[in-house]
Amino acid sequence: MLVAIIIIFVVGYLAITLEHFIKINKAATALLTGVVCWTIYIFTPTDTHHAITHLSEHMSEIAGILFFLIGAMTIVELIDAHDGFDVITSVISTTNKRKLLWIIASLAFVLSAILDNLTTTIVLVSLLRKLIDDKKDRMLFIGMVIIAANAGGAWSPIGDVTTTMLWIGGQISAGHIITNLILPSLVCLLVPLIITTFMIRGTAQRPVADPNAPPKDTTPRQRNIIFFSGLIILLCVPVFKTITHLPPYMGMLAGLALLWIISEIVHKDKDEEVKNSYSVMYALSKIDTPSILFFLGILIAISALQTTGQLGDFATYINSNIGDTNLIVMSIGLLSAIVDNVPLVAASIGMYDLQTYPQDHYFWTFLAYAAGTGGSALIIGSAAGVAAMGMEKIDFFWYVKRISWLALLGYFAGALVFILQHSIMS
Repeated sequence: MLVAIIIIFVVGYLAITLEHFIKINKAATALLTGVVCWTIYIFTPTDTHHAITHLSEHMSEIAGILFFLIGAMTIVELIDAHDGFDVITSVISTTNKRKLLWIIASLAFVLSAILDNLTTTIVLVSLLRKLIDDKKDRMLFIGMVIIAANAGGAWSPIGDVTTTMLWIGGQISAGHIITNLILPSLVCLLVPLIITTFMIRGTAQRPVADPNAPPKDTTPRQRNIIFFSGLIILLCVPVFKTITHLPPYMGMLAGLALLWIISEIVHKDKDEEVKNSYSVMYALSKIDTPSILFFLGILIAISALQTTGQLGDFATYINSNIGDTNLIVMSIGLLSAIVDNVPLVAASIGMYDLQTYPQDHYFWTFLAYAAGTGGSALIIGSAAGVAAMGMEKIDFFWYVKRISWLALLGYFAGALVFILQHSIMS
């Protein structure tokens, strides 16, 4: 029966990685894989009550991650509904490609730490459509956005789903991850950014504005209120956790409620039909629900492997055959370019407990960097890459030829800086 669980997990995992070839949404595959794994486990010679208790404990942890993501995505969608991100785009006037590249990459690095790498990529791809008309130029910029967003998300507790998982699980603290990973993450971006700067020249042609675009029903004042309120709320979530010691999702849900109230007050004089387009209900309808369900399914599947002891056995095997922590973590980072980093980090959390590696241990910190930035090596290796691929129809092999080598140089450079930094600080 235990072998059957492993086989189901592997088959499901392959189906997830081959989503674009088999034309089946990875959320459906992940949900089915998770449920089937637990269904098989419940029929093994084990205490049913014991199995259900374990499932309930795991679901409690998983729910915290999902509520956090739902809250964050809703806040971002509410800002976007008010064209809040125009606050940023309105101040970009340059058409010089090199200057524009540094501005966009810097924005991606900073915004992904505040929002998350997926949301930042979606926002900046939309922004680049307004700034660069030529698709070839735009794709190169988007490639750098993916690298920058993943690098920026790695050093923030809310910047990447995997870092958030480690933060919520107690493996890392917010202050520690920021101070220890900001320099390696910055190097991870700067190396490919500097190289790319010498590869481009000239000015970018901006697309012509659509004269038939419908007018907006929000004023600049309303846009600014929602944008800055949402930004401050997102920044205060780690502060809320530090002060109250409540789980991060509680701070995110409190922030969502506050922004909900603010948006209701801002639009209180509008007709109900107009008001609905700027409401939290509208934002909830726009969030990436399949991604939420994907995380749910894959985390349920991972929890089955953890409960049956398979992850612990695998950790023992890795430690006895590889042993070196740096090699183990670097391998996980590179593997995340092939398979999703969410289940890889979930598996690592299941393999290594807090008794083996306590909070803020070198292993967890390095894992946050590697899993967050290693996925940039392939366009399917991160949520940011997959989102950009879908939005701009970027070819897999184009990315391998033009962007992958830059991402790998940045990844190894940042990892080297992290190792040296740790050696010096120790």
